[in-house]
Amino acid sequence: MSDRVRLAVTLGDPRGIGPEITAAALARGVDAEVTLVGAKEQITPINAQHHVGVGSWKPRRGAVGARSAEAGLIAGRAVEHAARMALAGEVDAIVTAPAEKHALHLAGFPWPGHTEWLAHLAGDVDVAMMLASDRLRVVLVTTHVPFRDVPLLLTTDRIVRTGEVTRTALRDWFGIAEPRLALCALNPHAGEQGLFGDEESRILGPAAKALGAAGPIPADTVFVRAMRGEFDAVLAPYHDVGMTAIKVASFGSGVNVTLGLPFVRTSPDHGTALDIAGTGVADPGSMHAALTLAVTLAERSRSR
Repeated sequence: MSDRVRLAVTLGDPRGIGPEITAAALARGVDAEVTLVGAKEQITPINAQHHVGVGSWKPRRGAVGARSAEAGLIAGRAVEHAARMALAGEVDAIVTAPAEKHALHLAGFPWPGHTEWLAHLAGDVDVAMMLASDRLRVVLVTTHVPFRDVPLLLTTDRIVRTGEVTRTALRDWFGIAEPRLALCALNPHAGEQGLFGDEESRILGPAAKALGAAGPIPADTVFVRAMRGEFDAVLAPYHDVGMTAIKVASFGSGVNVTLGLPFVRTSPDHGTALDIAGTGVADPGSMHAALTLAVTLAERSRSR
């Protein structure tokens, strides 16, 4: 085995900023052996040891829907190829540039996001979506679902399983011997003793007790307390409450980490930014942070 961490880096949607932020992030320097996976024409200008082309993409006119599906197919093939490499032990970690979910769906990839998709490819394992920075770590209990579905999905069992995946990753990947977890409340003021909702007493409270976690703590204080060093990670009951906290705290330097996989996977904390692709203004900071964190976590995983 090479002493250097081996990364497979997918370039994401070929219409978006993925190729350019990957090139810029790699130019900043990453101590790893890198394999790029994506559209052949976009890989060529980027300096990396190994290349895997999964399709051809050339700027040309065409129906918006057709071009979206074409872009989604390239992005989807790249993710599946990188996952196969990781599962086969050919790379230690994968880093995924942003892909548009609508385009992936048009191309026949039905998953709501990379997190659920990679969990399926790895054998339908329990996973959790973490957003991490040097200031805050947030883990989502429910991810890309309509808000109206959150109360149906937010069960004590789901919270406990997410917390267990989080604790294991904090210990094994982040090197925290005794992780301190906090559970963010669902309702204002944590329900105010049932006045604003009873999910805290019926669902979240029992989950926190089972996990040995603090909470449920109202959303307007739990993230502040975590940023002050009181907790190692906060479990957020739904997507936007957790994502808002991490992006306010660390936009541009946060990293998405999929916990629970048999390999490390990271990605930047933003989307495809189709509107600014090719203009040269896209910030590669989060992509570089994703590459750097993938190396760190993979090194720690390999040393266990």
